[in-house]
Amino acid sequence: MAYLLQQILNAIPVASLYACLAFGYALAFGVTRRPDITFGALVALAGQICLLFVDYGWGRLYLILPASLFLGFLTGFAYALVAGWTSARYLMLPLHRRSANSVIVASLGFVILISEGARLALDTRSLWLPPLWQGQIAFAEFDGFTVGMTVVQLMHSTLMAVLVLVGHLVLTLSRAGRLWQGVCQDPFAARLLGVDADRVFVVALLAAATFAACAGLSATVLYGTMDFGAGLMFGLKVVLIAAVGGYFRPLHSAIGAAGVGLAETLWSAYGPMIWRDAVIIAILVFLLVLSRRERVIP
Repeated sequence: MAYLLQQILNAIPVASLYACLAFGYALAFGVTRRPDITFGALVALAGQICLLFVDYGWGRLYLILPASLFLGFLTGFAYALVAGWTSARYLMLPLHRRSANSVIVASLGFVILISEGARLALDTRSLWLPPLWQGQIAFAEFDGFTVGMTVVQLMHSTLMAVLVLVGHLVLTLSRAGRLWQGVCQDPFAARLLGVDADRVFVVALLAAATFAACAGLSATVLYGTMDFGAGLMFGLKVVLIAAVGGYFRPLHSAIGAAGVGLAETLWSAYGPMIWRDAVIIAILVFLLVLSRRERVIP
């Protein structure tokens, strides 16, 4: 029983990370209506740039660790937002006006560009952060077995949950959220009503990049490192999760993603690790087929 409770607690950071990623991805898909693998690359970009500048601040500028971490977080967040805005404004928007399907091909090219750029900047090295905030917070004890979470797990989970909650409140209570919903449902009708659909398009992709950057930085601190393989795997899972939960309902996508995170952790605890990703992705594809609706996406 204690082992099961500990595994459920271990699932909270993963579930909250997937929920944040799915929420941000749904914001982007709502306006593009096409799968976009750029999202996972932005997650990896934020983490890798953070690692690069933490290493630079510590080894070259001789900063103390908190200052190096601040430099890394700031530059990682800024790089991801600049990359997201550049992609939205000068790549996705012009292509989406001409042919929505071209966004898929362009996203692949953009991923190759930023992944190779980050690889060259890091000189093909794997950088790691030192263990941060690893003190355990005990919630219960069963026959000498302590059930709890580390401080970094709790901080990460809280941040991810707050981002999803704030994002949901903005979508449901603010004018920006109503504009996003209007453009998602019918961009042409929104233009007839005086809505700047192009601006909403860019802002939605920028908001998605913000979620990706925050998730990437938090995951880097949680796991100690980040690479484009992990970022693209996050992106692939999120594409499938969001499809099952509903691309136009970010909160539903986030809830579905949290459930997948729980299932993934329990599989790691009780099943063979080598088959984890294959089984999870296969189940997601199966659920996507079952939930498929016959409709034409314009």
